[in-house]
Amino acid sequence: MNYYVYILTNKSDRVMYIGVTNNLERRVFEHKQELVEGFTKRYHVHKLVYYETTPDVRAAIGREKQLKGWLRSRKNALVESVNPEWRDLSEEWR
Repeated sequence: MNYYVYILTNKSDRVMYIGVTNNLERRVFEHKQELVEGFTKRYHVHKLVYYETTPDVRAAIGREKQLKGWLRSRKNALVESVNPEWRDLSEEWR
């Protein structure tokens, strides 16, 4: 099984959310449909701009915590290293 660490943002790319899941497509769908109460629903954080995979759940959780501890500028640089236009990587899943 794979685990995913992912970064979502809102339409204006001002708000970031970092999470971990074992089913990225399902989890992004839940965020987009605002089925998840809390931060992502409140701030309309629906755009998948970054993700990485690992088969190790502990590594995924550790990476999530690491990314959450980074300054915004470093998170931005990470996103831009693979997605310089900040496009929604889940758009192609439709």
